[in-house]
Amino acid sequence: MWSDSLLIVFISICTAFLGEGLTWILVYRTEKYQKLKVEVERQSKKLEKRKEAHGDSLDKQHKKKIEREEERLKNNNRDLSLVKMKSMFAIGFAFTALLSMFNSIFDGRVVAKLPFYPISWIQGLSHRNLPGDNYTDCSFIFLYILCTMSIRQNIQKLLGFAPSRAASKQGGALFATPPAQFK
Repeated sequence: MWSDSLLIVFISICTAFLGEGLTWILVYRTEKYQKLKVEVERQSKKLEKRKEAHGDSLDKQHKKKIEREEERLKNNNRDLSLVKMKSMFAIGFAFTALLSMFNSIFDGRVVAKLPFYPISWIQGLSHRNLPGDNYTDCSFIFLYILCTMSIRQNIQKLLGFAPSRAASKQGGALFATPPAQFK
């Protein structure tokens, strides 16, 4: 069981590097991506400085300027996401093939023991294709997903592909909530 768990962590690390390599080839090295990234960084820092300088005491004119800059930043973030989208399809296709291959290799094998009972709606994933009713048994797919989620972000930071803190702070995320003070 330990060897399977370590093998899955290794597979996750390799697929994360493979994914980042494909993304670098298809996206990160393109001129369009690099220009958009620099523009988002610049706008994020400018907007952050402007918000700090004026604080909560904003008149209508400053609020309008900040809202315009936020709208420009949002549009650039959207364009950046669209540029990344083409690699996501290629990576998704490649990883689906790899995942089905590894899933067939580890089918029906307990690869780890969970130190907790997963909540009911996760049990189908954590105990997928495993015999018995012991829900602390962990399937390949669950461990692989957990490893990939944690490892890929760290590899992006290590390679310098993760978005900067300023850009993330300004709501580059898909489900980010707008700042309440400017509504």
